Amino acid sequence: MLDFYFIAEEISKPINEPLGLDFAGDLDNKTFANLQKKGIIDDRFDYYSDFRWSKLILNQIRERIDRKQMHFDTDVIKLLRLINTALETKSDLIAYGD
Repeated sequence: MLDFYFIAEEISKPINEPLGLDFAGDLDNKTFANLQKKGIIDDRFDYYSDFRWSKLILNQIRERIDRKQMHFDTDVIKLLRLINTALETKSDLIAYGD
């Protein structure tokens, strides 16, 4: 499972663990792979690696979803929950693969 946590823009990435960060949600491998195949998540992001999505990247992903008109796709719905909550709270998302 790829676990996402909210992190303030000004905070650097915690080493190894998301201690003190609020859990945002998760995506399973199949959903993540589907989103990459659909061109929603860039191929540079690896399911098994840790990465961070800034508000800029979150907005780019949301714009891609808008352009492709994929709001009702089941995989996209899962991702939008994470993105919308992060943007509403003015947070970045940091992902930890396990």
